Amino acid sequence: MKTAEALKEHSFLERLIGEWTVTAPEMSGDEPWTETVRSLHGIWWVAEGTGRMPDGKQGTSILTLGYNAAKGKYVGSWIGSMMDYMWVYEGELDASGNILDLYTTGPDFNSEGLADYREQIAFVDADHRTFISSVKQADGSWKQFMEAHYTRNI
Repeated sequence: MKTAEALKEHSFLERLIGEWTVTAPEMSGDEPWTETVRSLHGIWWVAEGTGRMPDGKQGTSILTLGYNAAKGKYVGSWIGSMMDYMWVYEGELDASGNILDLYTTGPDFNSEGLADYREQIAFVDADHRTFISSVKQADGSWKQFMEAHYTRNI
């Protein structure tokens, strides 16, 4: 098996490295989370978030991201201590090169079964980004239900 090498597509993910303060009222009320993002040799990125949930319990999440050259897609996963479902992502950068659209299927929070979701990682500048979660509606549109703001700790 040939060893993977970093590609130009990995440069977007490289921007995630660092220590971040995360605010998301829908996720944690007024108490911020922290996130640490590291690279595994420029091929995979691991983001570990920790903070307090709205019910007061401690929460931990792990996001993995990479680029699959054979698929021509960004790929990843998300797990959190608050649920027993593993989210699996595939996506692409938008034309600006600042927004990564990730698509997944997961539990429908409003009814039984599964729903389609879009998660967007959008860089505002080098030290600020957002994470926006939306669910696909019956008409094909996306309805946003969560937005987290990330500030790099310098």
